[in-house]
Amino acid sequence: MQIRHTLRNRILAAALFGMALATMPVPAHATSKEIIELQTQVQQLLDMVQRLQSTLDTRLGVLQHLAEQTADDSNRMAATVNALQQKINAQGDALGGKLDTNSGQVQSLNDSVDELKSRIAKLDKSVQEMQTQIQNLQAPPAGTLPAAPGGVAPAAGTIPASNQVPPLKETFQAGVRDYNAAKYEVASGEFQDVLHYYPMDDLAGSAQFYLGEIAYRQQNYADAVKAYNAVLEGFSGSPKAPAAQLRKGLALLQMNKKDAGIHELRLLIQRHPQTPEAAQARNKLSSMNIRATAR
Repeated sequence: MQIRHTLRNRILAAALFGMALATMPVPAHATSKEIIELQTQVQQLLDMVQRLQSTLDTRLGVLQHLAEQTADDSNRMAATVNALQQKINAQGDALGGKLDTNSGQVQSLNDSVDELKSRIAKLDKSVQEMQTQIQNLQAPPAGTLPAAPGGVAPAAGTIPASNQVPPLKETFQAGVRDYNAAKYEVASGEFQDVLHYYPMDDLAGSAQFYLGEIAYRQQNYADAVKAYNAVLEGFSGSPKAPAAQLRKGLALLQMNKKDAGIHELRLLIQRHPQTPEAAQARNKLSSMNIRATAR
């Protein structure tokens, strides 16, 4: 616009100059022919100035239109690029989330398969132990003599049969009392009795968990991890399974196995997201400035 204004000023100045020449008085000695030629030249100059101004106006209008069109195209291109970038970012985030979800599902499936294998192995072991107990109950104790006819007691020196099995609930409750009283050795024996005589009962999983708790309190973290693994592998349906996974993760952290501990806490959150143990796992990871879920 500034260029156009300047050109117009110059053209106007030239036109005024031409008009001034045309109206200037001529000397008396100038001939009429020279005056006519001068007027003709001035008129030609004015015509050229008008044509030049018209041409400049046309070209400046075209240039201005092109400039506006280029600016519009540039703005549209910038908007298109921004929209495309946002779309790419959104697709990248969505794809990353799907990959994380699929990875977690595959990991969960692998863990479930491993869990199932461990439970099958545990079940086989329990069946074998039960068969052994049945055989021991059916076999006569060594060194005993059959009862004498008429109900006479066996001769002196014989060993009476004794196959007393401790009651389940009383034994388990006694173990919990001794655990709370810090009588860890006594409590450990009572929990072992629950596992030995009632391996298929629901309380067996809780007894196994308390064995891990005893080892954890005694700062024997390696044995604690083994006991918690026994709960997760042999009693995955136990109510103590979430607590066992939480305590296993904490025990691994105490052993300076940070990656393994974080993995267990994240696995707990994935498997049991609504449990109090999962909330504790999230708080622990947050205190370590670590995400609750892996990317």
